[in-house]
Amino acid sequence: MTAAQAHRIVIVGGGAGGLELATRLGDTLGRRGRAHVTLIEKARSHFWKPHLHEIAAGSMDLHAHATDYLAQSHWHHFRYRVGEMVGLDRQRRVVLVGAVHDEDGALVSPGYERSYDTLVLAVGSQTHDFGTPGVAEHAIALETPAQAQRFHRRLVNACLRAHMQDGPLAPGQLQVAIIGAGATGVELAAELHKATRTLVSYNLERIDPERDIRIHLVEAGPRILPALPERISAAATALLERLGVRVRTGAPVTAVHAEGIDLAGGERLPAELVVWAAGVKAPTFLAGLAGLETNRLNQIVVRPTLQTTRDDDVFALGDCAAAPWLGRDAVVPPRAQAAHQQASHLARQLERRLRGLPPEPWRYRDFGSLVSLGEYSTVGNLMGALVGGNLWVEGLFARWMYLSLYKMHQVALHGWWKTALGSASRLLTRSTEPRVKLH
Repeated sequence: MTAAQAHRIVIVGGGAGGLELATRLGDTLGRRGRAHVTLIEKARSHFWKPHLHEIAAGSMDLHAHATDYLAQSHWHHFRYRVGEMVGLDRQRRVVLVGAVHDEDGALVSPGYERSYDTLVLAVGSQTHDFGTPGVAEHAIALETPAQAQRFHRRLVNACLRAHMQDGPLAPGQLQVAIIGAGATGVELAAELHKATRTLVSYNLERIDPERDIRIHLVEAGPRILPALPERISAAATALLERLGVRVRTGAPVTAVHAEGIDLAGGERLPAELVVWAAGVKAPTFLAGLAGLETNRLNQIVVRPTLQTTRDDDVFALGDCAAAPWLGRDAVVPPRAQAAHQQASHLARQLERRLRGLPPEPWRYRDFGSLVSLGEYSTVGNLMGALVGGNLWVEGLFARWMYLSLYKMHQVALHGWWKTALGSASRLLTRSTEPRVKLH
């Protein structure tokens, strides 16, 4: 089969699932000329989304962990094309991509069309503000590295401003309100507790972290980590409260403003920084895209094969897909482990598709959930045959398991040898640098 005749696989979205799939297909089909694999993504580099809270706190260096799409595509035999999907023509089997401009407004890439034989949608999710007034204007979401970096800059500036000013702190000054106590909110609260204390230790002696810095974790439901077992929720709550994090449950937020947040019942909570981590939904442009079936969260409804219900040539994976959880009356939750499993499955099934064989159904394997509370602890549960059911884990062992999830993602992208060398290099570099980013 010549390059011109090669099967055209287009993957839209370079998140955890999309980039892993492009890498695997490039290594197997692209290298041998059996398929022409293209990844369309508006960003220039990839970062593992579950670690965005560490970028926000300043405890992880983005540039040391980001993967450049151009380099990855060169090394793994697929094509990276910058751009954002704006439409789909299923009759002509064409993806419509919008024009790209840089921060100065200069044109980088004009709008274009990309033809496909097989299309995989892996565009992830975005923050769901539930129509709450003021969220877009006054709160920061942690969807992208740029947003996490923006929050960190504001955090550092807030500490510098408080250190330099004369007189007492204003109401809400040096207070952070995190709205939403799912995994992102809980992990950010713990990471910020450690990072802010490290930050002020660099000669910002006029700030007393125990007295002046306050972190509020606000949850509308009756407990934090509502999607996880109650035992995990209770353990995380106890640890956060020991750290001094103010945990507020049963407190829906009715509005966000420049000085803080309003809670149901009329209470106003002053805060200089507000993070919105209360919910996710698939991107709005997916709703009814080219007649494909979507749900109320804009997710593409797919069959067990991960094919869309109305087009066998279009697949979806990750947070943007509503995939059935076989054996349960539910859809698979939007987790990194689900996207990883789906990418591995589709890599095999698309190879079968090229041989004229029908794709096999995908079955989600829930390996449990782990929540990192920074350097203080990690809690969670492991599930499956490996542990003989449901095993509660906490402390150092849980921390190792949590870190292993990220290492598995790195191995899928770079292989064992490069992942090991990169980890060793970062370990050595970290010992010569500040423990938290200071700018």
